[in-house]
Parts: sequence; C-alpha cells; structure tokens
Amino acid sequence: MQRIANLLAIQDGKVLLLKKPRRGWYVAPGGKMESGESIYEAATREFFEETNVTPKNVHLKGIYTMVIKDGEEQVDEWMLFTFVAQGIEGEPFKQTREGVLEWHPIESIHKLPMAEGDRVNLLFAALNEGTQYGTFVYTKDFELLAQKIQNSNELK
Repeated sequence: MQRIANLLAIQDGKVLLLKKPRRGWYVAPGGKMESGESIYEAATREFFEETNVTPKNVHLKGIYTMVIKDGEEQVDEWMLFTFVAQGIEGEPFKQTREGVLEWHPIESIHKLPMAEGDRVNLLFAALNEGTQYGTFVYTKDFELLAQKIQNSNELK
C-alpha cells in the first residue's frame, strides 16, 4: 500500500495550492513517503520540494484511506496523511514540473476543480479543529462513489 503525505499552507486567509496539468485539478503539495520516513518528514520534505518554501506551525489534520475500484473490483488503495501549516517562510515557486502554484482564498476550495475527497479533507484542514479520519472510494476516473468520515471532535 502506497503512503502519501500532503500539506496545506494557510497564510493571510489564503491557501497555497498546486494546479496539476493532467486534469487541471488543484491539490495540496505532497507526494510519496520514502522508506523509513515519518509522515511529518514526508509532508514537509515533499512540500519544500514542490514549493521551495518552509512551512511553519505544521500539524496533522487528517488520515485517509483512498480506494480505487473498477466495477466491483478494487484495483488500488493508498493512505493519505494531510497536514496543515499556519504560514510559510520564503517565496514559493510560480511553476514546477508538478504544476502551477497559486494562492487562493480558503473559501475557493468549495468551487475549485479537484477530487471530491480532497475537497472534503482540505476544507476540514483549513476550517476545523481536531483531526479527521476517513475512507474515500473512487472509480478509476476519480468519480467519488462513497465516503465515510469521522472527526476527532465527534469521537468521545
């Protein structure tokens, strides 16, 4: 199972998002964890590699299972660890081989093109206290089939 870590930076009421060229969808910068790396190390390393900036006040906001199905057959599964940072140090790249970096108002997450599971986890990371746990089930074309979400604030 692949492990992915991403990081949403928030500064001055805006979020730093990466627009991927393949679909034109927005994501939080991140990528695959390396062997022996902690989820924190992976998130901050991938973020720096894709943005050229250092995140400040980083903490974990979500842990998700992502499942891809082709009909009834499960064809892929990975874990996603989402972090949030309150501020950055440095000047971000404008564009990298991964896509175009853009600052957007937090509210724009509601309408920007992205995978629906990403919309759910990025909105939670940006706007809510606590940690979110969930499972998202997609088709191979990333049409959301099902989701199950739990928030630490609701688990008592």
